[in-house]
Amino acid sequence: MTSKKRARPTRRRRTAEDARSAILDAAERRLIDAGPASIRLQEVAADVGVGHPTVLHHFGSREALVDAVVQRALDNVHAQVLAAITESATDEGGFASLFEKVAQWLSDSGRGRLFYWLALEGIEVPDDSIPLQQIVAAAHAQRLRRAEERGCDGPRPTLEDTRYTVVLAVLAITAQGILGPRLLERVGAGSDERARKRFRAWLGELVLRHLDR
Repeated sequence: MTSKKRARPTRRRRTAEDARSAILDAAERRLIDAGPASIRLQEVAADVGVGHPTVLHHFGSREALVDAVVQRALDNVHAQVLAAITESATDEGGFASLFEKVAQWLSDSGRGRLFYWLALEGIEVPDDSIPLQQIVAAAHAQRLRRAEERGCDGPRPTLEDTRYTVVLAVLAITAQGILGPRLLERVGAGSDERARKRFRAWLGELVLRHLDR
């Protein structure tokens, strides 16, 4: 199976900030597509349309470029998830809105694959890259509030159950970016974008029904 060659962009003058950002963008695309091992200075330089020395000028070495792009990608994930948590606090959809935003961003952008690549490469990921503690807290607060509103006489939702539910959802969301299309196709559910969206909607309903039971 032959791999598609990346189109080589025409070289043009950039400011130092623009050049650095473009290099990080190109390196991040390679990181998400094929992992840290795919980040090679000459290929990244060709993707951007600059010379190999330009990449060295901005980052000093391949290792420094990998460190920079990994850190930027993790910071981006962290910021996006925190923004979704903040928005869901005032959104009528509550945790349903939070789940959809996080699920769509991690699966559709391919950034969920990032954590698998880093784990396979033995690169340590900061504990707060995906702020799971905040997600758990938001989900559990909503569960308790809903139970209070309904005046349920049964046992209250446990924090452990909320934690495990969030872990299960995150594992499913991130794995969808790697195995999802193939698995969906093999069970006869299709493999296009609509099939992935239907699965994500089904998963969201399943998780929310459990949290709201």
